[in-house]
Amino acid sequence: MSRPVLAVLAFALLLTGCTGRDFTRVPLGSLAPGTVTEAEIRQKLGQPFRDGLLIKNNETMKALNYAYQRTAWSAPGGVAPARAQEFFFWRDQLIGHHFTSSFPDDKTDFDAAKARQIKIGETTEAAVTALLGPPQGIHRYPLIADRDTRALVYLYEQVKGATSAPQFYRQVLVIQLDGGGVVRNVESSVTGER
Repeated sequence: MSRPVLAVLAFALLLTGCTGRDFTRVPLGSLAPGTVTEAEIRQKLGQPFRDGLLIKNNETMKALNYAYQRTAWSAPGGVAPARAQEFFFWRDQLIGHHFTSSFPDDKTDFDAAKARQIKIGETTEAAVTALLGPPQGIHRYPLIADRDTRALVYLYEQVKGATSAPQFYRQVLVIQLDGGGVVRNVESSVTGER
């Protein structure tokens, strides 16, 4: 599976000093891929911070990005509170989404070291969520290459420090599941320092 394209809008907001428009995260359970349209997301959340096109696995998708930051920057050394949710549409149907937040009330930070406990071909979706909690997103084809699988997405991004020397941190865990809900592949990455 190729590395999925993930949102970095929280970082973009922090760098530009923009604050976006506050939004409430659309609950994971109400976002079944293949049953939600772009118009429904726009009706629920309004105009996105950004929208655009994404090409992945030779398919063109529409992406809607919603992002918000409470203040331009945090206190020196502190984490800037920000959140972002991104939605992907293919043939006008939702095929993936993910969410990240550094706000204390909906923070998406997770223990990436626990991913080592996940065994390909053995660990089930229920065991993954017991280990890591509910995912922050779901990806399906063409966000992932295999049409017969889906992926759970865990994502956390933060920026701290001053505008002159920001410190970026991002951790991503994408767990691909087969049709029976058993782990087929695990991809993880950590960028930057906390």
